Amino acid sequence: MKKVTIDLNIILDFLNKRGNHAQAAKIFSLCTNGVIEGYICAHEVTTLAYFLMKNHNDTTKVKYVLGELLDLFHTIPITENILRGALNSKIKDYEDAVIEISSLKIGIDYIITRNLDDFKHSNVKPLSPSEFLTLQNIQ
Repeated sequence: MKKVTIDLNIILDFLNKRGNHAQAAKIFSLCTNGVIEGYICAHEVTTLAYFLMKNHNDTTKVKYVLGELLDLFHTIPITENILRGALNSKIKDYEDAVIEISSLKIGIDYIITRNLDDFKHSNVKPLSPSEFLTLQNIQ
């Protein structure tokens, strides 16, 4: 079974029903149905909480959404070693470097993101949602 890290932009596509919502929903469905193992980095959860509170200002709703995501995805803990390793990553954006290094440490196959340029130097292969779905023979 493939292990994938889901970048925050994919989660936001799904939750906010943005333009790429259908692709994000298919990826969530693959995780729900046990076709793939979905992972998120711990720091993505706190960043998501910030965005959700900023946009919805509803603590109960935010806690519910976060709980559902924590039930659906495995969480990659962020350690000092990962944070230090990200400092030496070829990826310029530190937050993306943390995703790369944490994914690398636990043997992730792909990082699913809409920001492929940010991950062009990643040691874990980045794929857009459409590329990943094509790879899985899902349209």
